[in-house]
Amino acid sequence: MIALPDTSPLPGLPLAKAAPSAPEPLSAERAALRKAAEGFEAIMLRRMLESARAGSFAEETPLTGGGLKQFETMRDEHFAETASQSGGLGIARSIEEQLSQHLAGNRGE
Repeated sequence: MIALPDTSPLPGLPLAKAAPSAPEPLSAERAALRKAAEGFEAIMLRRMLESARAGSFAEETPLTGGGLKQFETMRDEHFAETASQSGGLGIARSIEEQLSQHLAGNRGE
């Protein structure tokens, strides 16, 4: 086995990995497409959470009234927005990749 010379700034320390390059700035069309795809994923997540909660067999009590339902709705909306923007399920990224092929800059026009 051939040993490679240690070219780190301080002998004995591992070489520092190169920092990841900054992502390319998005065109206005691509940014709008990303925002729409994330919005669509957020809507899907909200509906999924709403459907899951509808299957609950919990009884109505003073603590499970309208205030709690409003809080749950707000929590679901926040979760869905955050998850879609961070790539939660990957649905938004898939939609963006598929639809980006139809943007003017990517069609070779």
